Amino acid sequence: MTNLVGQALARVDGRDKVCGRAPYAAEVEVAGMVHAVLLTSTIAGGRIEQIDTRAAQAEPGVLAVITARNAMPLPDKGRAAIQPPTGRARSLLQDDSVSYNGEPIAIVVADTLERAAAAARLLRVRYAEDPQAVVAFERAKASPYDPGQILGKPSDTRRGNIAEGMREAVQVHEAVYTTPIEHHHPMEPHATIAQWDAAGERLTVHDATQAISGSRETLAKTFGIAPDHVVVLCPFVGGGFGCKGSSWSHVALAAMAARHVGRPVKLVLDRTQMFGPVGHRPHTEQTLIVGAGADGRFTALHHGVVSETSVMEDWTEPSALVSRMLYACANQSTTHRLARMNIAVPTFTRAPGEASGSFALECAVDELAARLGIDPLDLRLRNHADKDPESGLPFSSKSLRECYRVGAERFGWQRRPLQAGTLRDGPWRVGMGMATATYPTNRSAAEARVRMMADGTALVQCGSQDLGTGTLTVMAQVAADALGMPLSRVRFELGDSRMPKAPVSGGSQTAASVSPAVQAACMAMRAKLVDLARTDPQSSLRGRPADELALADGWVRPAGAESGGESVNALIGRLQGAPLEASAQSAPGDEKKRFSMHAFGAVFAEVRVDEALGIVRVPRIVGVYGVGNRLNEKTAHSQLMGGIVWGVGMALFEETWRDARNGRYVNASLAEYHVPVNADIGGIDVQFVPEDDPHVNPLGVKGIGEIGITGVAAAVANAVYHATGRRVRDLPITLDKLI
Repeated sequence: MTNLVGQALARVDGRDKVCGRAPYAAEVEVAGMVHAVLLTSTIAGGRIEQIDTRAAQAEPGVLAVITARNAMPLPDKGRAAIQPPTGRARSLLQDDSVSYNGEPIAIVVADTLERAAAAARLLRVRYAEDPQAVVAFERAKASPYDPGQILGKPSDTRRGNIAEGMREAVQVHEAVYTTPIEHHHPMEPHATIAQWDAAGERLTVHDATQAISGSRETLAKTFGIAPDHVVVLCPFVGGGFGCKGSSWSHVALAAMAARHVGRPVKLVLDRTQMFGPVGHRPHTEQTLIVGAGADGRFTALHHGVVSETSVMEDWTEPSALVSRMLYACANQSTTHRLARMNIAVPTFTRAPGEASGSFALECAVDELAARLGIDPLDLRLRNHADKDPESGLPFSSKSLRECYRVGAERFGWQRRPLQAGTLRDGPWRVGMGMATATYPTNRSAAEARVRMMADGTALVQCGSQDLGTGTLTVMAQVAADALGMPLSRVRFELGDSRMPKAPVSGGSQTAASVSPAVQAACMAMRAKLVDLARTDPQSSLRGRPADELALADGWVRPAGAESGGESVNALIGRLQGAPLEASAQSAPGDEKKRFSMHAFGAVFAEVRVDEALGIVRVPRIVGVYGVGNRLNEKTAHSQLMGGIVWGVGMALFEETWRDARNGRYVNASLAEYHVPVNADIGGIDVQFVPEDDPHVNPLGVKGIGEIGITGVAAAVANAVYHATGRRVRDLPITLDKLI
């Protein structure tokens, strides 16, 4: 084998992206294509009494105005594909009800985008509003309810005796922490192009999605057709972060519009609509109670969560899951409750649960450390969990202690005074904070196929998707290593639902799921090439035992030999132009019954707070992670850096505001929804500690797409406290909370 896995190679698609040659969903040109625009509701709840379409239909170029009155009927009124958390409740114009402000209620189709948008502005809607619609969290949380389960796990847990543990504590910290509504905002908005065949039986969709297979299944169930009658194409995704992990209303609506007008239809959400029917991170209110003895060891811990959900579907932000496994504590309880509201359905947002939950937990630990007069890092070390305290299982690997050590050393934690508010630099108050990062290691079944072409190159395919994380690159590295071929002679393809099936690119599982399948398919191809070399009548290796042959650098040679043998080109060339093909599937076994599998890290942040103005700056962050083997050092570094940047945004900037009168988002643009820019980000030092984990998957790979955001908001908040002596428990930390 070659040794490409782990190297910091540049992205194979990088040049195409910077040169504008990489086609995204909205950029595909389809003959005869027309354009659709969504009209969305302006009330929080009720029903539509009338939509006056006459003026819109009279506009030049308008082909159709589709409402609940003339939309095609769908099996089970469009509910056939609902299977949360990935098959979501959607708005498909099957009735006149309105469940939230910003819900799709009509589609206008015209020959140009401009004409469709102009016509949509002419629609006049009369509503019968529901006076009982709930858009205020304070009102909704008065009647919380138990969802029962979260992602297959119980919503509530209890171990030991919480009351007894609290009595044993010499210090008890209790506080409520809140996180606001946050939206994903990938650079590429949601976009779909839908086209039916002439018979109206087969559907082809170009979709910006994190799950081409999931989108295919959802569309097939929605329209009551066979899955193999649906093709979903998505070679490139301009970011997703969870919002493109489900097939939302606009995807099926584009297909409905295409069926209605008998032409391919393009539907692209505008930035304001990115705040509506495609999910968000829900508001949470989290109660933390932590007790500790004089030695700092936790005697009891409770983490209770109330999060908002929609009247259309239960969605639980699993914020307390992190408290179940992160620290050793014999007496513990967690609860999750939902507050039902007339809002859009929430969804996965980078590290759902862990991002919001780690903020509350890690701030509470920091506050308890201050009460005890113990260094926050030392307190975490005293409560380090050597095995999973919830399941009792050993960790498949855990390098958290080493992450703490390396991070503290690189950051200079030893120079941090214990007392808050003592460091200054002119008008700036200086603070140092830290927090623990963690995310579960997930893996699903995946399949891959490899073809050796007549020219001796390899084509490797898997029906996955590349969100911009580097999947195209790292899978080519895995394939080249497994095939014993140069990277230049290996091409990896994805983004087509007709390719071998792969899971959703969510839960940080693509690398851990797809790479074993790619490796297995390529190893099967190695065996076929060796067998071909020893059975081909023209081969110089004919009759040699398979265990005496090796494949390297595109040649089958006697083991240990550096010359001679048969080139792959020659072997394939003698097949009279027919490619040689091999496929394989890789799936998890019973390892999660034997091990608890997580990635871990430590985040250290320095902040500076202007004493007079309350302005917060973050000049440096150090993040150190134990994440198993990295497939590509460069893309791994980029993933962690991107997660840290988003963590800074979560701490200081991001917050969606909802009008408490009508449920409308009032800062629905990137001018008003604030995210960090280059000037807001200081130095980011990302480091990895060596970690070998043979249990998680054959390549020892842990997903890293989400762990980077976890712990960052808490580290920044803890640093702000250390700088000012003021504890902010409600994100984001804006200057008005510090003045």
